[in-house]
Amino acid sequence: MVHVVIVGGSGNVGREIVNEVVRQGEHQVTVFSRKTVPELTDAGVNVITIKSYEDQDELTAALSGAHTVLSFISWDPTLVAQKTLIHACIAAGVKRFAPTEWGIASKSGFPGYASKDQIHEYLQQINAEKPVLEYCLFQPGTFTNYLAHPLQTADHLYISSTCLDVIKKQALIIEDGETWHTYTTIQDTAKVVAKALSYPGEPFERHVLQIADLEKGEFKSSWIPPNDHPNMPAEMKGPDLVKTYMPAFLLSCVRGAADLPPVWNSLLPDLELEDVETFLRRVM
Repeated sequence: MVHVVIVGGSGNVGREIVNEVVRQGEHQVTVFSRKTVPELTDAGVNVITIKSYEDQDELTAALSGAHTVLSFISWDPTLVAQKTLIHACIAAGVKRFAPTEWGIASKSGFPGYASKDQIHEYLQQINAEKPVLEYCLFQPGTFTNYLAHPLQTADHLYISSTCLDVIKKQALIIEDGETWHTYTTIQDTAKVVAKALSYPGEPFERHVLQIADLEKGEFKSSWIPPNDHPNMPAEMKGPDLVKTYMPAFLLSCVRGAADLPPVWNSLLPDLELEDVETFLRRVM
């Protein structure tokens, strides 16, 4: 279970996501809204009224303890609100962030989505030197519900008309009609997002080394752990030295040198020690 904050969660798209996450009951949900939302509060959802999405201090304080933030800020032509939200997430220690997307792919050339591309580029810049804020762009394409316009096929999503009107049997076709279009219902989009909150993240890139190579002193890996300890003299830093001592160290691990017995764990059974998973979840 994680604590997810849904910013703009009282809007037509955000509200659909809120309802599904709450329905699945796997995560703690908080909604940020510019207005009170009695029906959500009555349902037990924590709703925080935000005075200004341009106030980083207010947002940072409200984000305390949050693991994931989903943004549904609908009108932000200057990008100030989302950029402020991003920096508030970093300041509050938020791990994952999803900017306002919920549509077609990035760099489409569609002027209406230019601000989405700019936020994507901003997130890339922030994470350029090192990972600062993990982010995901949810791009379901066009909501299938729009094809049934004007029928209300969702609880909160406003059903807009599109280039294909099934009821009136009208369609806008580009020349040969070979242009593909992705459709996802708002209900399925909400299900994906709700399950994605539990996604563990990208798998490790495993660099498998052969014992025979290590015994010959050969370190055959495309990834070399950095040797950047500040107390190390300059001549002892750099990848060449790592490639020299790493085979011997790894071979010592093969011989069991790193598999130590829990002596003090047994002698001090009342002492609660932190395991690897608990530590990493706490600090990352």
